Amino acid sequence: MSIKPVDVNSQTLSQLVVKALQDKKGEDIVILDLRGIAQAVADFFVIATGSSDTHLQALMDSVEKTVAQEAGQSPWHIEGRERKLWVLMDYVDVVVHLFQRQTREYYALEELWADAPTTFVED
Repeated sequence: MSIKPVDVNSQTLSQLVVKALQDKKGEDIVILDLRGIAQAVADFFVIATGSSDTHLQALMDSVEKTVAQEAGQSPWHIEGRERKLWVLMDYVDVVVHLFQRQTREYYALEELWADAPTTFVED
């Protein structure tokens, strides 16, 4: 099955990611809007927590499937797929960070990008 790209902007793509994470009960979902920050590596970071290796895998699979079906896009790159402590899914303008709780607390991305407008997604 080939994926046919659909023209979606980065904000729409970030919302598709959130929908996919909510579908699999992603926890503490946050969207960081990096568009106004000089030298940011993406337009948006979407951050979520999973409760286990299996949960992180389900979140990752849901994001890949939803974005492929709705936007016709595949991640440019995925890091951390094997260890599943911090999985980074790079969609170029939107970067998805999936963490196990302890790893998320340790790296505290929200604090590193504290200048970014932040949206906390309701469960």
